[in-house]
Amino acid sequence: MAKKVAMTGNEAMAEAMRQINPDVVAVYPITPATEIVQIFASFVADGLVDAEFIATESEHSAMSVCIGSAAAGARTMTSTSSQGLALMWEMLYIASGLRLPIVMAEVNRTLSSPINIHCDHSDTMGARDSGWIQIFSENAQEAYDNMIQAVRIAEKTLLPIMVTTDGFIISHGMETMELLNDDEVKGFVGEYTPQHTLLDVEHPITVGAIDFTDYFFEHKRQQIEAMNTALPHIVEIGREFAKVSGRDYDFAERYRLIDAEIAIVVLGSTAGTAKVVIDELREKGIKAGLLKIRVFRPFPEKEIVDALRNVKAIAVMDRSDGGNGMGGPVFEEIRSAMYYLPIRPLVVNYIYGLGGRDTDIELIEGVYKDLQEIAATTNIEQPIKYLGVRE
Repeated sequence: MAKKVAMTGNEAMAEAMRQINPDVVAVYPITPATEIVQIFASFVADGLVDAEFIATESEHSAMSVCIGSAAAGARTMTSTSSQGLALMWEMLYIASGLRLPIVMAEVNRTLSSPINIHCDHSDTMGARDSGWIQIFSENAQEAYDNMIQAVRIAEKTLLPIMVTTDGFIISHGMETMELLNDDEVKGFVGEYTPQHTLLDVEHPITVGAIDFTDYFFEHKRQQIEAMNTALPHIVEIGREFAKVSGRDYDFAERYRLIDAEIAIVVLGSTAGTAKVVIDELREKGIKAGLLKIRVFRPFPEKEIVDALRNVKAIAVMDRSDGGNGMGGPVFEEIRSAMYYLPIRPLVVNYIYGLGGRDTDIELIEGVYKDLQEIAATTNIEQPIKYLGVRE
């Protein structure tokens, strides 16, 4: 029986971790993710979980501990944000290259400088090619549900996974949501039985050996293939979760998109604001829609193209900039995915919300107004715009 509660996103992720009851949690605190591990540490102190809680001296050390723990066969989790994720950089690639199913609660926060503690996606997008599965959450409910599914996904694919929420918007925002009971979560995640461990002396393995030109390419190709074949497993696990929770998850959510002529593509909490605008526009007879990407890595190209192929004009909203003069990372991938269509929708990019800048209903209404004009004229004057910035 589901239990309805009021929780922040951080509380929801910590509660999911309590119910999962991992073997090891290694962390270093950083705003706005600190509260997740602070709450989980209280669960450890109160004897509510069996986890070994390891407070390290840095995020680099936290991921290093996670790598050792996972290689030894322990179900392992961590949490971080922003500069903390950046400090883990070297170890992110090692974790994925060693095919270790580590689960991270990552709270999106801008990378410095200037110093800023508020939300954008520059930290997560900076790690998009590190070999980690990435799942974005619109609200606290999704953050909770995604954390529980992440354990199964990581252990099925043998790839590490980060579940993200938008800093302060979700992490510290109180929402009404539903919790599964402890037994339901325990039954869903099951017991972890690793295929290989460093502690299995009867079947010794080598971890972290040097790998020169003779085999490195083949080993890397295996890792890439694991990412390429992860999507069916994500769908399968999502369907299993729906049977337990009544909440169904796919790679992306299509909101009023079936007959849409103009649409926004977005990740994270801004999707909620866009839905309000869409409902208002629909009442005026404007065929507006939304594609909210949930799984960004692996990139679900086929599903995204199928969802958007009949839309006349698309605005891809990026909460980070690629720094390359060509727009944001989501825009680049969406536009690339649409390239082989015989008749391609017109695609423009809006960089928004950097450093936590508020993106309200009026700004999103402006995006749809621009899309209406683009759809009517088939003319794109500015393919890349900066939404809500003072000129």
